[in-house]
Amino acid sequence: MTREHGFTLIEVMVVVTILAILAILVVPKIVGRTDDARRTAAMVEIKHLEEALHLYKLDNGFYPTTEQGMEALVTKPSVSPIPERWRSGGYVSKVPKDPWNHTYAYLSPGGHGDFDLASYGADGERGGEGKDADLENWDLK
Repeated sequence: MTREHGFTLIEVMVVVTILAILAILVVPKIVGRTDDARRTAAMVEIKHLEEALHLYKLDNGFYPTTEQGMEALVTKPSVSPIPERWRSGGYVSKVPKDPWNHTYAYLSPGGHGDFDLASYGADGERGGEGKDADLENWDLK
């Protein structure tokens, strides 16, 4: 006679109970953190774009204008002022969208320094609170 090996109903119920307890403890800590992660990613990306803009100015003596936009970090601008020492290959590989898939707002000269760079949060509109709050380069210093 061969004996079949398997799990008893009690063993399966113990494992399911343990998994349920773990889920009850872990899931609340994970849920709702996506907005925090997106805000952190936007802050990091704004800092990265700031560095690229500073390199642009270091090479050319000025920041891209609002009209040229951040696209000037990828391709050499064709509208005035034309940068004479624009870095071959650009300063970033592409102009990113923010973590909510909105375009970063860029203004040069800015109202808070040489340029203003911002993500308008989840709603993509100026102002807001919580996940809709703006992230602005002058507030991240």
